[in-house]
Amino acid sequence: MSHDELLKRVTVDPNVAGGLPCIRGTRIFISIILDGLAEGLTPEQIIDHYPHLTIDDIHATLVYASELSHENVWKVAAGK
Repeated sequence: MSHDELLKRVTVDPNVAGGLPCIRGTRIFISIILDGLAEGLTPEQIIDHYPHLTIDDIHATLVYASELSHENVWKVAAGK
């Protein structure tokens, strides 16, 4: 799955989950998935906890987090 296809799996909608980024159609926050990965859970363990997720959703989470990181790098470099 391409980078852009993965990003389409993430939604940020003020009318869904209070506008927090989540996996499209699940209301599972990106932050919850990232927290699980940071705690050492494998993608498979996260999917066991949230059966609506797929491995592509986990990959989409990482792509989204990477994009945010890149945005912050450019903001810091620009002095913002």
